[in-house]
Amino acid sequence: MAQDGQVEHFDQSVDRLDARLLLLLTDEPRLGVLECSRRLGVARGTVQARLDRLTARGVLTGFPPAVDLAAMGYGLTAFAVLEIAQGRRREVVDGLAAIGEVCEVHATTGQGDLFARVVARSNADLQRVIDEIVDVPGVRRLSSSIALSTPVPPRVRPLLERIT
Repeated sequence: MAQDGQVEHFDQSVDRLDARLLLLLTDEPRLGVLECSRRLGVARGTVQARLDRLTARGVLTGFPPAVDLAAMGYGLTAFAVLEIAQGRRREVVDGLAAIGEVCEVHATTGQGDLFARVVARSNADLQRVIDEIVDVPGVRRLSSSIALSTPVPPRVRPLLERIT
C-alpha cells in the first residue's frame, strides 16, 4: 500500500481476483475448481480460465504437497555458499542437482557464486553431503551455516494480500 492508503499499481500480471484465488489455494491447495468458484462468487469457467492463464504465464507452477523434511528424517537444514570456477556454472549446477539432499540452488551476487539449501539427517550426514558437493567438478570452495530454526517460512501470502 502507498502511504496515502491507495494500492500501489505494479505490473498487474496478477489482479485482485487472481490474488484471491491464489490465496484460497495457498490456504487450501486441495480445493476443486467448483468450490473455489463458490467461495469467490464467480463462475466455474472463470476460475478455470484464471487458473489456465496463471499456469500458462508461469505464475502458478503447480500444486506440490507440503512435505515436512524433518518428519522424513532430514531434521538438519544448512545453507551453503559456493565459489565456483569461472565458466563452469552449468556443470556445477548439474552436479548439485544430482545430489538428492540439495533442495534448491540460487545464482547470486556477492561473496559466492551459488547459494544452496541442503538437508541432512545429522551433523555427520551433513559432512557427507558437503563432501559430495565439494567433489562436484568446478566447485572451488564451500562455506556452510546450519539453520537453527525457521522463524519465517517460505511464503507468498503478504505479496498476494498486497494486491487484494
